[in-house]
Amino acid sequence: MSKGQTITEADVRHVAKLSRLHVSEDDVHHFTEQLAAVLDYIGKLNELDVDGVESMAHPLELVNVLRADQERPGMSTDSALANAPAKTPPFFKVPKVLGDGPSA
Repeated sequence: MSKGQTITEADVRHVAKLSRLHVSEDDVHHFTEQLAAVLDYIGKLNELDVDGVESMAHPLELVNVLRADQERPGMSTDSALANAPAKTPPFFKVPKVLGDGPSA
């Protein structure tokens, strides 16, 4: 929306239709007020002089603290299958999920 333009109830109905949302008339009025307030706030933010301000993803310097990958021995096939309710070594036996049924 351009400067000085506000959001209308028709705009809210249009967005609701595009989003395939059912919005009651009371909600249309309520959302119109809320979205207008949001757009006013964004307009105020757009008035700020941010020339020379470096873009950032987060206001704090963050570093991922992850341990180094280390290869370790895994579980043996026999140990993994030991408590399986159904198995066909070396695999777990599970119900069919793909096919001609309703879940396909």
